[in-house]
Amino acid sequence: MNKGDLITQVAEAAGITKGQATDAVNSVLGGIESTLKSGDKASFIGFGTFSTSQRAARDGRNPATGATIKIPAKTMVKFKAGKALSEACNS
Repeated sequence: MNKGDLITQVAEAAGITKGQATDAVNSVLGGIESTLKSGDKASFIGFGTFSTSQRAARDGRNPATGATIKIPAKTMVKFKAGKALSEACNS
């Protein structure tokens, strides 16, 4: 499923136009993004939790040349599936 498929599914399930569904999906995704940017978690009971974690700077190796390179620190986005989602996917 991609974003277009999700918009189509939301429009059909809610009985709204694709334009309205696009606005709704973009609003939800934007809300999750702004929450993560502020350093908070976005939790949806039964579905899962989006959070961020810091990855420290480290040394890496270029596989083509074998040269050591510096890999900068960065913020990673994580998702942990909720119990209901995990059970639904495993049944």
